[in-house]
Amino acid sequence: MADIAPMDLVVLADDEGNSVRIKILGPVPTWSDGIAAEIVVETPFVSGRTDLILSDSKLQAWADALDRLDAGEDIAWMVMSRGPSVFIQLTGDRDCPEVVVEDESYSMVTVRVPVALPEDWIASHRERLRALTESWTAAGHVSVERRGVSSS
Repeated sequence: MADIAPMDLVVLADDEGNSVRIKILGPVPTWSDGIAAEIVVETPFVSGRTDLILSDSKLQAWADALDRLDAGEDIAWMVMSRGPSVFIQLTGDRDCPEVVVEDESYSMVTVRVPVALPEDWIASHRERLRALTESWTAAGHVSVERRGVSSS
């Protein structure tokens, strides 16, 4: 069974040096349906990372979150699950979107990052999700077809 190549699933970054990324690292060795990942936060002031395991249900929830963002709604992703949560507020306190990463279950740290996003950021994230889904399925892992990210 082939492995999936490391890639960035989420890249919320601007020219000011603020970014929140979710990097795909590969399969979880102890769970055939798990994807090892990490959330990486980088700003001129603070930086950090935390481990994350993604599942098919979390990827479906990300597809749904992208639909809601496209409709102009703020989102909360991975709330009430083990591990960190990600919130995206389209209009933050600094007149640009804000990404909030909460890691209450492990480090008990919350980081709020203002990010001026490009116009096409939602479409590019749908493409990133589609690429991961295709790679994951091609590697022989079970995957549910996701609304808005299928290759057909």
